[in-house]
Amino acid sequence: MPPLREPCVPVWVSLRRMSIVNRRNALIGWVTWLTAKRMVKKKAKDVVPGTVEGTKRPNRGAIISAVVAVGGALWFWRRKSGDDSAAPEA
Repeated sequence: MPPLREPCVPVWVSLRRMSIVNRRNALIGWVTWLTAKRMVKKKAKDVVPGTVEGTKRPNRGAIISAVVAVGGALWFWRRKSGDDSAAPEA
């Protein structure tokens, strides 16, 4: 059995006690981060086209987005596959 090594601790890690001001600032930053994440998620969810209220039918924006995405993928795929045959031979 190989001898156990001491755990690697980076040189930049400080093991001093944290002052109350740093602890307060860390807590404020953490709460701010959680709140900002929640707000951004809610805004993103509100922007994405969803369904018509009361039905399972997608709304017009969702249908248009899906059609444009499929059309763009097909255009890219067709263009990408067409590049192989158009390459000049050496």
